[in-house]
Amino acid sequence: MTTAAAQRNNRVALITAIIALAALGMAFASVPLYRAFCSLTGWDGTPRRAERAPGAVAGQIGVRFDANVHPGLPWKFEPMQNTVRIAPGARTQIFYKATNLSNHAITAQAAYNVTPDTVGEYFNKIQCFCFNEQTLKPHETAIMPVIFFVDPKIRDDEDTRTVDEITLSYTFYPVETGASAR
Repeated sequence: MTTAAAQRNNRVALITAIIALAALGMAFASVPLYRAFCSLTGWDGTPRRAERAPGAVAGQIGVRFDANVHPGLPWKFEPMQNTVRIAPGARTQIFYKATNLSNHAITAQAAYNVTPDTVGEYFNKIQCFCFNEQTLKPHETAIMPVIFFVDPKIRDDEDTRTVDEITLSYTFYPVETGASAR
C-alpha cells in the first residue's frame, strides 16, 4: 500500500471514529436535552419552572394529585390532599408524604407530568421536591412541599380554555448513589 493510500485510510478511520464518538455523546445527552426542552416549553405534559406566580385572576380550575412508586422502591408515597380548586395565577402550596418502609437509607428521584398534555405549558412549579433527589433514612417519613400556579393564559388558548381539572402526577424511582447502597 502506498503512503497516500495509508493516509487516506487513516483519515477515513479518524473521521469514522469522530462520528461514532459524536453519536455516542448525543445518545447520552438526549435524555437531559429532552427533559430540558420539555421543561422549557411545557411540551408533553411537562410543567415549567417559575420564580413567582403572577397573581390570581377570576375563575377556578381543579388540580388533582397523583402519587406512584416504582415497584422496586420500598416507599409509601401519597398526596396529603387529593384535589384543590384554585384561581389561575394564584400561588398554591400542597404537600406529599413519603415514607421509607425499608431498614436502610434509600435515595430516589420523582419524575412528574401533568395531564391533559396540552396544559403542560401553563402549569408552573416554583418549588418542588422533584427538582432534587430525596434520601430517606430507614422508616423515615418526609413531608414534601410543592408550590405551583396555573398560568391565567390557560383560558386564552383554544385547546385548554375548557379544561376544568388538571392532574399532577409523580412517580418516585430509586437512584443508585452512595446513600442507597447497602
